[in-house]
Amino acid sequence: MTIRVLIVDDQIMVREGFSVLLNAMPDIEVVGEAVNGREAVRQVEALRPDVVLMDIRMPEMNGIDATREIVAADGDAKVLVLTTFDLDEYVYQALRAGASGFLLKDASARQLAEGVRVVAGGEALLAPTVTKRLITEFAKTAETARPPALAQVGDLTERETEVLVLIAQGLSNGEIASHLVVAESTIKTHVSRILVKLGLRDRTQAAVFAYEARLVTPG
Repeated sequence: MTIRVLIVDDQIMVREGFSVLLNAMPDIEVVGEAVNGREAVRQVEALRPDVVLMDIRMPEMNGIDATREIVAADGDAKVLVLTTFDLDEYVYQALRAGASGFLLKDASARQLAEGVRVVAGGEALLAPTVTKRLITEFAKTAETARPPALAQVGDLTERETEVLVLIAQGLSNGEIASHLVVAESTIKTHVSRILVKLGLRDRTQAAVFAYEARLVTPG
């Protein structure tokens, strides 16, 4: 099945470059482009792409607001944020807004294509070393330990809370299973229940939540 992609960036060179790279992949097709967030929202509604590659800093409507609108309109929408710098406060805000992950604009063709495939498959693009550092840096100044967040934590079982902490530390399902000495299928069940109970989309948002609820201490 071909993965349909919408590229959103105000720089034509970026849009054309990514379009060439992705269209060269046998399983990926670029179905549209947008120059700002407002146009992106319209294009998503019209084209229903599988993945949206979203720049953050754009005129008229930025990528954060566009991501928030797209996700609010379609809970299954998958947005992959593009950024020049990995340690970027706006990327952190985009993850909170519902983005499934992020990629650096200097990513290789292989990394770009694999990122699109991962997000299209329903997984979060959560690179432990980079995303953990990003969340750790900006969770320090974020609106942390909000009462609703803490109340939701109380809905989790002790084991689910333990799994959530390990997710925030960047561990995969297999690594969590090894750490807790249980089957990987059991961890997948825990992860699904955690996401449902907390009303979260994916592992990236789960990691952000864990930091904001102070289950994991930044630093």
